[in-house]
Formats: sequence, C-alpha cells, structure tokens
Amino acid sequence: MRIGSTSYVYPADLLPNVERLAGLVDDVELVLFEVDDHGSTLPDAATVARLSELATAHNLTYTVHLPLDLRLADDGSMAHISLEKARKVIDATCQLSPWGYVVHLNGEALQGQSTSDEVKRWREQARRSLEIVCGWLDDPRRLCLENVERWDPTAFAPIVQSLPISRCVDVGHLWMQGVDPLEHLCSWGERTRIVHLHGLAERDHRSLAHMPPERLDPVVTFLVQSFRGVVTLEVFSEADFFSSLAAWRAAMERVGRRGGGGVSTLDVHPGRGAQR
Repeated sequence: MRIGSTSYVYPADLLPNVERLAGLVDDVELVLFEVDDHGSTLPDAATVARLSELATAHNLTYTVHLPLDLRLADDGSMAHISLEKARKVIDATCQLSPWGYVVHLNGEALQGQSTSDEVKRWREQARRSLEIVCGWLDDPRRLCLENVERWDPTAFAPIVQSLPISRCVDVGHLWMQGVDPLEHLCSWGERTRIVHLHGLAERDHRSLAHMPPERLDPVVTFLVQSFRGVVTLEVFSEADFFSSLAAWRAAMERVGRRGGGGVSTLDVHPGRGAQR
C-alpha cells in the first residue's frame, strides 16, 4: 500500500505543497483545473521537471484527478469540454508516469426517474468517452473510474467490466450514501488501483478523525490484508490531513492488535509537516 495526500494540504500552490509533502507520503494526488475566471494549475515544463526530481528523490508517485465529469457532446461527438480538458491534463502530466488518472463520469442521465433506454444510451456514450481517453494513455489500466455520491455506484459496473480500465473506490462517498464500502471493495477486487478515504462531518472530505472505529477499522482491515495500490487521504487542509494521518495510524494499530495484518509501514508523525 502507498499512502497519499492531495496537492492542496497547505495554503499554497501545487509545487510548494508537493515539496513539503515529499517524505511524508508515498503519493500525491494532483488536483488540476483550468478555469477561465480563476486561472490554471496545469504544470508547465519546469514544474513537471521539479515534480520528477521530487519523485526520484523520495520514491514518490502521483495520481492525477481529471478536472470535469467525462461525457460526449450532445451530438455524440468528441467536441465536449470535459474531453478537451482531460487531454490537456494528460498531456501536461504524462512525463510523470502517474500511478493513475482519476475520472468521474457525468451521471445527469441517472438522476431522477431514468428509463431503461436512457440508461442504455448513457452507458453507450459513457463507454465511448472512456475509450477515447484510454487512447491517450500508454496503459488503459491507469484510467481509474471513481464513484461519486450523486448517483448509484453500481450503475457503471457493466462499462468497467467491458473495458481494460481500473477503479478508484471512494470510501467517503459510499459512507455518505449509506453504502457498505466493504461490499464495493470486495466486488471490484484487483480492478481497484486507488482508494479515496475521507471523513464526514457537516460535509464530506473532512478528517478521518470524524469516523468512529466501527466504521473505519473494517475498511482498514480490508486494505491491510488485500490492497496494494494507493490510498489517498482526500482532504484539503493541513488540520484535516494531519488529523487524518493520526486517525489512520490509530486504526492500523487497532487492526494490528486484533491480528488484522500489522501496523503501517509509513512512519509519519502528525504535526511533522508544520516544521518543514
């Protein structure tokens, strides 16, 4: 297992975050966007070179979150901004050989009372959009489809089963929906390349410290025993990140005491980042 963070732990740009996190985590999820009114976080050549140096020096990997829910244009063509921006992000980061590219599907067609024909049409278009993105990658297994909290996480199962792509299982989204994460993790088994963990409070993507042991520990036990990919603590502040690390380590220790596979090999001390 590789334990990761997002690229927005500290109130700074992408590169300063990675420089401070290198040595604290095994992977950093690069959350990239390009918005007309708010600028762009796509890395330039100099930033990519520095990210590569950090990866080599600290045995660091990267996961990359694509910016928009993926879909085709209304006429069924590739002329949709989600595909355009996905291509830009992939081109900007391909030299980093990311562990995976995390993508959401656009699920508007699944919200409300969708007919069987509407679901079928959605699956056909969603499958085609994923095939297009796969063509831009050296290995389609790097494309990791994430479940979101807005619609049924099993709706895309036939699509994933028909393509050589992977899964990103977001445990926090499943908790938010009242779905048992263990059933989802077990059902996807070796197809899961990335797991997202975050707690729930007044909203999601909060510290894991908000999750009681009876909910967190079964997930940690599964991951210790069965998972060899990246586990991203998907929170977006220094306080949430370091308290999540503390909650993760406490859960690993509880699991180890119960014979669930030992404690974390990642030697991280909460608060250490504040001294970097």
